[in-house]
Order: sequence, then C-alpha cells, then structure tokens
Amino acid sequence: MWAATGRDGGASTGVYQSLNLAEYVGDDAGAVAENRRRAVGLVGVGVDGLAVMGAVHGASVGVVSCGGFVAGVDALVSASKGIALLALAADCVPLVLADARAGVIAAVHCGWRGVGAGVVAAALATMRDLGAVSIEAVVGPAICARCYPVPAERTEYLRELVPTEVSGVACIDHAGGSFIDVRAGVSVQLALLGIETHHVNACTNESTDLFSYRRDTVTGRQGMMISRA
Repeated sequence: MWAATGRDGGASTGVYQSLNLAEYVGDDAGAVAENRRRAVGLVGVGVDGLAVMGAVHGASVGVVSCGGFVAGVDALVSASKGIALLALAADCVPLVLADARAGVIAAVHCGWRGVGAGVVAAALATMRDLGAVSIEAVVGPAICARCYPVPAERTEYLRELVPTEVSGVACIDHAGGSFIDVRAGVSVQLALLGIETHHVNACTNESTDLFSYRRDTVTGRQGMMISRA
C-alpha cells in the first residue's frame, strides 16, 4: 500500500502549513509528530512502524525491519510486515517501489545528485537481494525541468556520470539556459532496469498544494510512503 502526501490535512501552521512531515526544517516537533501519525495511517501502519531516512543526496541504502530514523541513506528497503517507509522531498523526486508477491518494498529520495550517484539502481539491487523479482514503481511529485534552471556546469557534470539515455532527457540546454529534469532522469533509469513505472504528475514549484524549497526556501516536506500488505 502506498500514499503520496501534499500540504493539506496536518497540524502545522505558518510556512509549514499544514502536513509537514520533516522534523529538521524548523517546524514544531509536536506538530510534526501529529502529522506523521496522520500520514502513516494512510498506509495502514502505526507511527511506531514508520521508518524515515536522513537523506544525504547519495546512493546508500538502509535495510530496515522496524520503525525509526536511519541516518545517511537515500533509500530504505524492507521485507518486514508492519513497517512503513517514508521518502521526504520538497523538489527532489520521492519514489516507492514494491514486489507485492515477494513482499519487498522500498522508498527512495532522488535529486540530481542521486541520479548521478545511481541511488535508484542501488535500491533495486538491494530489493533483488531480498528476493524481489517483479518490481513496480510510483514516482512522486517533483520540480519540473522548466522550473529548475541550473548552472551549465551542473548539467555538464551530470552528463559525465550517467549514460546518454539518461542525460539525453535529464540534461536540457534551451534558449541559452541549462535545466535538469530529475523526474525524467529517474523514469529512464527505471525503464532501463526493466521497471514498470507509474507517476504522480505534479510540479512542486508550480503547485501551491505542495511544498517547494526552490519556491519558498523555508518550507516543509511532503512524502511518498509505502507499507507491506
């Protein structure tokens, strides 16, 4: 069971209104705890079973069998029941993956650095190590390419890290500017690895129903969650 959250339905106020799921952005800790309690119910798990990653824009994967905070990873994988995995984002791509028959699930946080580092492939390899075979993915909302201009050096650097099939859609030069389409890069990486993919098509920068760091700087985080049935 998976769910994508937005801004609505929470207890936070001000710039974090209202369903901010991140405790590290300056929001009231009690409000975040209540928000997580409400959100994790969407996937049928109690808040004690919620596993949250401390993303660092890399490719490290944590394998978990209980709830809690896992530092220094950008993907969580589990084959345990009663666990929900949460990937937080406010412009980067959050995604969830599952092999329902094998009972293996994953949540991944992926920005442009994650595309270059190969965090999606790392999460899939860990899932397969745990017995996953037929994996499907849901890619959550993220900033779109036209809203994500970057220095030209960044697209040049990313091109050096990924195959042309990925850089051809993720690295964009247009009208004298450079842009990165992280969602497209993630989608092609999944396709190259044989993964059937579904999408929550929304741009975080354009939609006021979603948190966006690029738009607001001080803001909350939405999430993609998944639990094992």
